[in-house]
Parts: sequence; structure tokens; C-alpha cells
Amino acid sequence: MPESKNGKTRAIKVRGAVLVGKVVSSKAPKTVTVERILTRYVPKYERYKKTKSKVRAHNPENINAKDGDIVKIGETRKISKTKSFIVMEILKKA
Repeated sequence: MPESKNGKTRAIKVRGAVLVGKVVSSKAPKTVTVERILTRYVPKYERYKKTKSKVRAHNPENINAKDGDIVKIGETRKISKTKSFIVMEILKKA
């Protein structure tokens, strides 16, 4: 969890959506890119279409998710310009 100026850790509250996805990039410091595969029905063709969605999430040091991990992420306040999710737990290691 992020540290305040006096050295004590403070928790980030999770509110809103809770998503599951696969970590495709963990190159940026304290950040992971999580990819979700969504299946959508197309009525015109009576078939299903797969689409991908990439979400950037804060990767706390105590969790430290790596590429290929299946993770649960939760929506939270805006942490940076691109991050508004935080990794809650690793469901499956790579």
C-alpha cells in the first residue's frame, strides 16, 4: 500500500467495479496492464464477438503481480492520469 509522509501505510478504498484479467505488462514501476477478454452477442449475425480491453492498475509492493498472472482488480479513486484500479489479489500465478 502507498506510504504517507510519516512512514505509516494507508489503505486505498475499493469502490465500484471489480474485474478479473490477465497481466500482460508489468514493466512500469508499481503499475501493471491487465487485459480482459469480453464476449458480446451480435444479433445481426447471431454470433458472439470477442473483444479485448486493457486497463492499467496500481500494483502494490506487497502483492507484486508479474506477467501472465490472473489478477482481481478493483476500481478506486484516480491514482494517476491512467490508473484508477488497484490489484486486490493474485488468483493464479503464471
